[in-house]
Amino acid sequence: MIATNREQSGKPATASTKRRSVFLATAALLWADRRARIGIIMLGAFLAVYLFAPWIAPYSPTQGVSISMHGPTFRNWLGTTQSGQDVLSQLIWGSRVSLSVAFLVGIISTILALTVGLIQGTVGGITDQVLGFVSNVFLVLPGLPLIIVVAAYAPARGLSVIVVIIAMTSWAWGSRIYRAQVISLNQRDYVTAARLSGDSNLRIMFHDILPNMSSLVAAHFLGACMTGLLAESGLEFLGLGNPNVVSWGTMLYWAQNDNALPLGQWAWIVAPGLAIALFGMTLALINFGLDGISNPQLREANR
Repeated sequence: MIATNREQSGKPATASTKRRSVFLATAALLWADRRARIGIIMLGAFLAVYLFAPWIAPYSPTQGVSISMHGPTFRNWLGTTQSGQDVLSQLIWGSRVSLSVAFLVGIISTILALTVGLIQGTVGGITDQVLGFVSNVFLVLPGLPLIIVVAAYAPARGLSVIVVIIAMTSWAWGSRIYRAQVISLNQRDYVTAARLSGDSNLRIMFHDILPNMSSLVAAHFLGACMTGLLAESGLEFLGLGNPNVVSWGTMLYWAQNDNALPLGQWAWIVAPGLAIALFGMTLALINFGLDGISNPQLREANR
């Protein structure tokens, strides 16, 4: 009995050790790619600004600290706004809202797309047809105009509304990719063996199919994050969000409304635009490493 208990207790430890070794090997491959390594370092910098904004920002983002609309100085590195607020402080605090929306949209969109794609590819039949019809409807709808219309006529304006609208209009294309990948994996011998051994569809989804789609899921998540950031910034720039919230999008909105460029305060509009571009480049660099993990030929070519 003691030996049996030891063997049973040893199985989870062995599986856990195997998963840990796979994770470490994947992380090592990702870090070995030069472009992915730069992207990871840049992402760490963005997350550090996100987490430590109250301690990094020199001033409150809503407090007037100097004369209005002057350019960069030693006291205000990026100048001030029309109300005398420090642009650098707004840029730092704005990362919290903008990155929160980006990551939330990425998580929700990826979960929706992955759930629908796994069910379609694994269950098939009438379920596949119904879910395929729903995803096709979302695919043919024009994304950006739909986001603008829904946001304009939404009864309330806030970050939660923006997150839901963007996520609900950006999941369909990912579900089609996941469905195709699941159908392809279902033809593999190990999946056929699992079915013949009596494994349920749920176990096959999470034990045999999903682990082999990890790089694809991660790449979709990064793309959805960038989509969320761009859509949020666009809605805020058009005045369809909450203009009282400090984000990179609202910075662009107020800079445009207060004629920042004609009045010479170029840093007010360049800083948030550059932050959005750098975050997009960060995700793209990491995605290069993910492509190398999923396709060894690309990894060898990069070397």
